[in-house]
Amino acid sequence: MLYLLSAALVVVGLTVVVVAVVRVLRGAGRTRSAVGAARSGIDDQVGLLRARTAALRVALADRVPSGKRTRQEDGR
Repeated sequence: MLYLLSAALVVVGLTVVVVAVVRVLRGAGRTRSAVGAARSGIDDQVGLLRARTAALRVALADRVPSGKRTRQEDGR
């Protein structure tokens, strides 16, 4: 009769483990989608920042008199 109690405890233990694993995997999936959404938003903001930086470089290059431009600005 003791083996039935042991078998029942093993079944209950495995059930608890399976439920815990399923919950962890679901949580990981939600976390992964949240990270993906955040990464997308950050990438958009980084792109806008790079565009603004490029626009500022162009504006500053236009303000420098042509005689004072460096070789890099002249494209040589």
